[in-house]
Amino acid sequence: MKKGLLASIITVMTTMLFLVGCGSDNSSGDGEKDTSFKVGMVTDAGTIDDKSFNEGTWNGVVEATEELNLENKYLKPAGTLESDYMAEITNLYDADFKFIVTPGFKFETAIFNAQSQFEDAKFVLIDGTPHNGDFNSVVGENTVSIFFAEHEAGFLAGIATALELQEGETGFIGGMEIPPVQKFNWGFQQGLAYANENLGTNVTIKEENVVYQGSFDDMAAGQQIAAQMYSRGVDVIFAAAGGVGVGAINEAKTRVADGENVWIVGVDVDQYEDGLNEDGTKSVVLTSATKQIDKAAADMIRAEKEGKFPGGETLMFDAKNDGVGLPAENPNLSDETTTKVDEVFELIKSGEVTVSPEQGNLIK
Repeated sequence: MKKGLLASIITVMTTMLFLVGCGSDNSSGDGEKDTSFKVGMVTDAGTIDDKSFNEGTWNGVVEATEELNLENKYLKPAGTLESDYMAEITNLYDADFKFIVTPGFKFETAIFNAQSQFEDAKFVLIDGTPHNGDFNSVVGENTVSIFFAEHEAGFLAGIATALELQEGETGFIGGMEIPPVQKFNWGFQQGLAYANENLGTNVTIKEENVVYQGSFDDMAAGQQIAAQMYSRGVDVIFAAAGGVGVGAINEAKTRVADGENVWIVGVDVDQYEDGLNEDGTKSVVLTSATKQIDKAAADMIRAEKEGKFPGGETLMFDAKNDGVGLPAENPNLSDETTTKVDEVFELIKSGEVTVSPEQGNLIK
């Protein structure tokens, strides 16, 4: 989010409900579906199976709609212009999908217009706030804006990486150089610094090994950047880059198959399975800095069903409400590392450790 918006963000301790069932492309469930409440999603850049932001959001939509026996549908826009997004929002609305979830800051101006144009619809904007191109936030009464404390998730991933590595070199590959991605980077570097200062590690990251590729869908570029970093001696790459990050994972898998010992830190969702080798016995994903995107989407659908949709509000999912963190299971982390990360997580929750969402206190 833009710095000017930080003051407008209010931390809301939302109630996280347990998720049940498995995600799929189609709603299921017994009995006749509730056709008065149909849930749609418009994807951002990338695909619905991008192993990251789109997929995580869609999983939450599917989870809640299966649980509540609702219809769901997603549409992929032809491009990433406001007009492209508005076209698909309108298509969903015209098909009576009047609860619409949109993942990513690129939807900000589209949702600004949609929330007034379609007043009887509800909108969930993840990682963005509606504005008219001037960055003055206007969250309509039929809209909820959701942000995450990516810096806290990145911090925990940095702690875990440093503890497992003990000594070595890391890198960071970002997609677009936007606040959510930057905060992952800044938090990760703060986590490495904290571990070096307090936990006896000696893990570094050089400026040349912090790269923003400029997109979220260029897998080939991600693989090339990762190859360059690994060739420079990087041991672990934190890839917060969608499809670009998938390319980095593929490079790590190739190198591990050839006998190298390199790793990836995943992002947004648990990417452990994406890093598995052909026989499924080993993953190159050390851990993942996760945002509970699926829960955020699912909780908003449940809230609407219960008549409790928090329209007009801006919600922050952070460590205090378990909105960010590491996966519940991290097979590649030792028990000692997991225990220490859990201890640091509690320190963040209590406020004893503060992670800055701004650039600073970084390893050079």
